[in-house]
Amino acid sequence: MRKASRLGSIFSTASVSMGVFLAAIALGGCNQTSGSSVPVATVAPKAPAPPNWPKLPEGAACANDLNHYQTVLDADVGTGNVNRSVYDQIEIDLGRAADACAAGHDGEARAIIRSTKLRHGYRASA
Repeated sequence: MRKASRLGSIFSTASVSMGVFLAAIALGGCNQTSGSSVPVATVAPKAPAPPNWPKLPEGAACANDLNHYQTVLDADVGTGNVNRSVYDQIEIDLGRAADACAAGHDGEARAIIRSTKLRHGYRASA
């Protein structure tokens, strides 16, 4: 009886092994994608043109804030993290801030920049 039991055990192990093998083959087919295997090139977003701001006072806090925020925005548009339509909305506000900054209204310009950052999900310093 022992031999029959051992023989049954071998067939049982072989059946389980074969089942696992067949399942692996069947599931391996699930990882294939349909269509061409040729990679598709993506088009990088077009970098925005530099803003048309008036001459900003050198060393003014508002000028530094504007230039820093503009650099961050350009990078975000370039990587596709900000849609062009959102960028255009932000640029309208930054144009107002640049006008205030150029006129010597540092506090007003920085308040516009801060509110724009908050409205569009950017971290704004106090």
